[in-house]
Amino acid sequence: MGRGHMTIGRRERAKQAKRERIMTAARELFAEHGVSGVTTQQIAHRADVAIGTLHLYASTKAELLIMVQNEKFGAAIDLGLAAANAAVGQGVLEPVVALIRPVVECLREHIENGRTYLHELVFGDPAEPYRQAGLTLAGRLEDGITGLLARNEYISAADAATLARVITAIIHISTTATLHLHRSDEAVLADIRDQIHAALAPHHRAA
Repeated sequence: MGRGHMTIGRRERAKQAKRERIMTAARELFAEHGVSGVTTQQIAHRADVAIGTLHLYASTKAELLIMVQNEKFGAAIDLGLAAANAAVGQGVLEPVVALIRPVVECLREHIENGRTYLHELVFGDPAEPYRQAGLTLAGRLEDGITGLLARNEYISAADAATLARVITAIIHISTTATLHLHRSDEAVLADIRDQIHAALAPHHRAA
C-alpha cells in the first residue's frame, strides 16, 4: 500500500510540475507578444511538453490566457481589498477607488490580454472551469464593492448591490473600450472615479 501511495504522489507531483511549466510559459509568452501573437504550439515548446499534453490542461489558447489572468486578477483583488480596508473612514468613494485601482492596473498591464480576458469571461462558456474561476473572482470584486457601499448609512443593501454592478460595468467599459486604449492608467482611473462619483451623487445629497 505504501508503494502505491508513493506512485500516486509522484504522478501528482509530475502533473503539477507540468502545469507550472505550462503556466510559466504561457505567462511569459503572453507578456512578450500578446495573446494574438502566440500559438499553443509555442507555449507547449517553451514548457517542454507535447501539444497533446498541453491540451489536457487547457484545450484552447483562450483557456490558457484565462488561467494566467485569473492569477493576476485574484492577486489584484487581494491588494485592492487590503487598500480599501485601510481607506475605510474616508467616506464612501475613497475605499471603492482604493479597491478598484489595482484591478484596473492589472487589466491594463497588457491592454490586449486584459481586453481579451474580460471578453472571454463575459461571452465564453460559463461552464468551462477556468471561466468559472474567473467569474467567481469577478463576483468577489463585486461583493467587495457591495460591502464597502453598504457601510454607508444612506445606501441600502439592495442599492449597494445594484451600484456595485454599475461600478463593475464602468470598470469593464473603461478598460476595454477602444477609445481609452492609449490613455494612461491614471487618466482611466480618474474617469472611472468621476463616473462612480456621479452614480453615488443621489446618496451624497441624501447625506
